Amino acid sequence: MAEEYQVTSLVVHCKPELETQVSDSLTNIAGVEIHASDNNGKMVVTVESHSQSALLDGVEAINKTQGVLSATLVYHQIEPVEE
Repeated sequence: MAEEYQVTSLVVHCKPELETQVSDSLTNIAGVEIHASDNNGKMVVTVESHSQSALLDGVEAINKTQGVLSATLVYHQIEPVEE
């Protein structure tokens, strides 16, 4: 199977009073990066991976993070990795 690059973006809503803790937790998940926050519990997040299963694991970990209310998929892209 050819290697792929996968990226998905999400809008994550969390309890505003827990935003700092949620942000710290999310940045500890492999492939996750926070790009923006409104300091009221809304964040723009990406998850990058080289496999669909790892990407889904990252999204699932976001959803299971304490304080996260919702994680809404906005975009998903798959590109083959050139050898």
